[in-house]
Amino acid sequence: MPEFWPLIMAVAMMSSWLTADILIPWVVRFAHRIGNVDKPDARKVHKEPIARLGGIAIFAGFLVSLAALEFLVPGPLFVLDGPLGGVLAGASVMFLIGVADDLKPLPAKLKLALQIGAACLAFWLGIRIEFLSNPLSNGIWVLPTALSVGLTVFWLVGITNTINLIDGLDGLAGGVSLIAAGTMTLIALQTNQPVAALLTLALSGGIIGFLRYNFNPAKIFMGDSGSLFLGFTLAAISVMGVLKLIATVALALPLLILGVPILDTAFAILRRAWNRQPIFSPDRGHLHHRLLNAGLSQRKAVVVIYGISLLLGGAALTLLGIGGGPTMIIVACLFIAWGGWTVMRTRLAARPPES
Repeated sequence: MPEFWPLIMAVAMMSSWLTADILIPWVVRFAHRIGNVDKPDARKVHKEPIARLGGIAIFAGFLVSLAALEFLVPGPLFVLDGPLGGVLAGASVMFLIGVADDLKPLPAKLKLALQIGAACLAFWLGIRIEFLSNPLSNGIWVLPTALSVGLTVFWLVGITNTINLIDGLDGLAGGVSLIAAGTMTLIALQTNQPVAALLTLALSGGIIGFLRYNFNPAKIFMGDSGSLFLGFTLAAISVMGVLKLIATVALALPLLILGVPILDTAFAILRRAWNRQPIFSPDRGHLHHRLLNAGLSQRKAVVVIYGISLLLGGAALTLLGIGGGPTMIIVACLFIAWGGWTVMRTRLAARPPES
């Protein structure tokens, strides 16, 4: 890596951060002007209409960051006729699907079909799960083309929708995505994948700029434009970076890094199937709902879930032998313990006094 690499990384994050931070107030006013707001109902936890379309600022920050890097760094930093082109094209299409859905909700089947189309486009341009590391040996499993297509599309569409489904509390989806992107950045830097690192840094900056307005009490939601973009981009970067590692733990890494949304979605599907409900029907059984029911405030519930995400991200780094994992695990345990103590104290306070 060149000597000025720290400057490049700083530009990647700060340009995205500032762009998103500057744009959010404009997006808030625009959303209210056109009536694109998320209104409260029995399932949602906010009490006032909140502007949507926050994903516009995150997406714009991401693009401005990549443009700034292309201008700053001499030579061809980003080669679009390969996996990077798949990330950008697929993520852009997914973002547009989200914008359309925010402006006027799309039928579920049409929305899923469009998502599959975006994933197929990314595969065609180079985002492909072509092999999996064999955890029982040092070898790899080379996938036949049909299985490669199916697994790649399933991963891209699946992770995209897991981020969308956990977007239920102020700051939740953004924070979990930020932790995942930060973990991927550390892995990319330690495994000599500079382009993947810059992509995750650009994504992280946009999320940070957005979270300043999205953490409770939120002034804006990311909407499907943000959650679909973030989910797809994280999934695609994991394919071009983490899943390309020739390591016995490579298969487990993305599952750990994105463990919170994956597990929450898996349990939601099982829960709805058990109750004979449509898989895509909303309910109040998600992890964040259960933490609220246990007595945590919105902020504390979000911090506890951040802790779980940090714990899983730290485990991923530790498995790969990358520094920072133990620190993340310690911080995670503190967050989770704080939430557990709050729940216990709340329940003790609510217990009727003994006569």
